[in-house]
Amino acid sequence: MVINFDNSATTFPKPAYVKKAVAYAVEKYGSSGRGGHYIASETSKAVYSARETVADFFGAEPENVVFTPNCTHALNMAIQGIMSDGGHLIISGMEHNSSARPAVKLANDKKISLSVAPVYPENPKTIESFRRLINKNTKAVVCTVASNVTGQILPYHEIAELCRENNICFIADGAQACGVLDLKMNDGINILCTAGHKGLYGITGTGLLVSDGKYKINPIIQGGTGNSSQSLIQPDLLPESLESGTVGVTGIMSIKAGIEFVKNIGIDKIFAHEDKICKRFIYELSKNKNIIIYRNPSAEYVPIVSFNINGMKSETVAQILSNQGYCLRAGFHCSALAHSQLGTDTGTVRFSPSVFSREPDSVRLADVIKRIEKNNL
Repeated sequence: MVINFDNSATTFPKPAYVKKAVAYAVEKYGSSGRGGHYIASETSKAVYSARETVADFFGAEPENVVFTPNCTHALNMAIQGIMSDGGHLIISGMEHNSSARPAVKLANDKKISLSVAPVYPENPKTIESFRRLINKNTKAVVCTVASNVTGQILPYHEIAELCRENNICFIADGAQACGVLDLKMNDGINILCTAGHKGLYGITGTGLLVSDGKYKINPIIQGGTGNSSQSLIQPDLLPESLESGTVGVTGIMSIKAGIEFVKNIGIDKIFAHEDKICKRFIYELSKNKNIIIYRNPSAEYVPIVSFNINGMKSETVAQILSNQGYCLRAGFHCSALAHSQLGTDTGTVRFSPSVFSREPDSVRLADVIKRIEKNNL
């Protein structure tokens, strides 16, 4: 039996409700916004209904919901679109490469100036690190809501307020937070980017960009949008301006079903369940001095735990665990900045449960890890 504790990469298994929605979409739907015939019309209605579901979940307007292939695509559209005319950009020191790489590329190409705000376990210190970097040319701040490496929750409410006070666009990466934290656009977020296949329980190849409509996002891709076809100029209104090409209807239906699944259970209950499993896992490992757990009592966390065994490479530990039937991710988790801050030069092993995870499995996993540490495996 294989047990998945790598749900911060992609939740697995998927709810039966999501599987059913995907099967129905494959059987019934075609292209959205591509024609007025019955199949196209029914598909367009279904996609708009999904847009409404997403909008309601995040407190947005349906027309400001953009479907993307993944969170990386959404973040690239947001960062490159907002910074297309230059200016100063601030990113956090815990950013995923999905944010860091496009930001660094723009800076290396001399199109923008870039600052990286260190993140601390203490929220006031983190807020101040952002505040010190703001200048008259600062156009946007990009901040992950929760680190994909440690799960640390950044003070996104306060950072959003800093941005509002200085008329700066706040772009939030919600990939590790959506579905376990009750994020809303009225938290001060101007653009929320997230994955559909993680805490929203959709299938892979799905993502979202949700805007409050305040800041114009210049498209980085142009092409067919299903309307204004006689014009060679990209439409400038959402969502069409950022949805070039045929949208992934099957994936969109999976997001709709996944959000309905999350709402039916309740975000608070999902967080409590996953957090309990993480705390038990930490408790089982914490008495072993050779096992390093990357958490600080001054910080708050979503249900993710990174750890290492002294003297062992993270990949080696994860491979042994895989041989024992446990799926955990090891390495740098596509987050060079975060590991640089943590000083983890060999990466970490990451544990992340889902709503389907069971506490006894985490206890058995901890026992296996302790046996690895004692060289019994």
